[in-house]
Amino acid sequence: MAVTDEAIEKIKAMIVSGALAPGDRLPKESELAAELGLSRNSLREAVRALSLIRILDVRQGDGTYVTSLDPQLLLEALSFVVDFHRDDTVLEFLAVRRILEPAATAMAASRIEEEELNALSAQLDALGPDPSVEALVAGDLEFHRGIVRASGNSVLCSLLDGLSGPTTRARVWRGLTQEDAVSRTLHEHRAILAALRDRDAEAARSWATVHVASVEQWLRSTL
Repeated sequence: MAVTDEAIEKIKAMIVSGALAPGDRLPKESELAAELGLSRNSLREAVRALSLIRILDVRQGDGTYVTSLDPQLLLEALSFVVDFHRDDTVLEFLAVRRILEPAATAMAASRIEEEELNALSAQLDALGPDPSVEALVAGDLEFHRGIVRASGNSVLCSLLDGLSGPTTRARVWRGLTQEDAVSRTLHEHRAILAALRDRDAEAARSWATVHVASVEQWLRSTL
C-alpha cells in the first residue's frame, strides 16, 4: 500500500470508529502525524485527497475539520465525475437508473404524503396534454425528483439526481424523433402517480421500470 493510501486509511478509520466525528477539528499536523505513525508529508497528501472528496474541510488559518458527512455533500464528487461522461456511456447510466429508480418509487409508495401527491398531480396538470419536448423533459426531472425525495432515502436521492443529468439529452432526442414519446411519457407518469395514490408499491415499481426501460430500449435500438 502506498504511503498516502495508508495515511488515508488511518484517517478514515478514525472517522469510522467515531474518534473523529462530523464537525470535529483534526489535531495539529505534527501531533496527528506522530499519533498515526506517519510522516507529515504523507499526512498532508492524505488530507488534500480527503478534502477533494469532501470528507475533510481545510480552512485556511483555522485548521482542518471533518465535514458534516451529509450524503448530498459526499456525492458531489460522484456528480463531478458524471459530468465528464461520454455519449457512449448513456446506456450505462440508464441501466443504473433502471435498477435504482423503481426501488425508490416503491419505497415512496408507503411514505409519500398527500400534499406531495397533490404537488405531483399539479405538476402533470400544468404540463397539459401536449407540452413541448423541453418542457416535458424538465417536468420529468422534477416529477421523479419529487418521488425519490418522498422515499426518505437521502443517498438514493443524491445518487439519482446525479445520474439523471447525463440522460437528459437522450430523453430530448427521443421526444423529438419518436412519434408517441410525449404521450407515452405522460401516460406512464399518470400510471406511476395512480400507483402511489393507491399505496401499491409493486405497481409503482413496475411502472417506474417500464418508464425508464422504454427510454433505454429506444436508445439501444437507435444506436
